[in-house]
Amino acid sequence: EKPDAILPTMGGQTALNVALELAEQGVLEKHKVELIGADRKAIAKAEDRQLFREAMDRIGLESPASYVINDLPTAIDALEKVGLPAIIRPSFTLGGTGGGIA
Repeated sequence: EKPDAILPTMGGQTALNVALELAEQGVLEKHKVELIGADRKAIAKAEDRQLFREAMDRIGLESPASYVINDLPTAIDALEKVGLPAIIRPSFTLGGTGGGIA
């Protein structure tokens, strides 16, 4: 099959991941396949929490306080700033698993 275009926004997380990977590896360009519905930058921005937050800040949309945590001291510092209750979740998870409320 030689598609002219791919619409990854209708195939869930797997379609988005595969479309980004194909684009990053140059497969889409090599075979002249257009990514439609959303471009690479839009998909990446929606997938990356920090990029998404920066985009919302640029347009003046309020977002809940959030921090990227890599160790316990940083987590404690962030919790002191946010207060309780706090939602704690991994940066990437399938189906929302691995998070909790403190």
